Amino acid sequence: MSNRIQRRAKIRQTIKGTVKRPRLVVFRSNKFFYAQLIDDVKGHTIAAVDKIADPQEAGKKLAQIAAAKKVPAVIFDRAGYKYHGQVKKFADAAREGGLKF
Repeated sequence: MSNRIQRRAKIRQTIKGTVKRPRLVVFRSNKFFYAQLIDDVKGHTIAAVDKIADPQEAGKKLAQIAAAKKVPAVIFDRAGYKYHGQVKKFADAAREGGLKF
């Protein structure tokens, strides 16, 4: 197993999303950035952005969608990625957009 997969499994054991405070999970590929708001209690996705090359744009867009769905706060799940670079840019842009985490 890769180190990222091990970190992701360890993080996922402690983080659970609810309707009031869903889990914001991120995934980054070599080209694109993906993010979802997930309610773990019901097991469904509340909102998502996908295939966006700029993580700052993805963060702002997800914050707008969350505001429209009246989701003020989230639990940030970085999916085993270290908190720097694209993940940090995304998180900062989402905070600027109005999400609290």
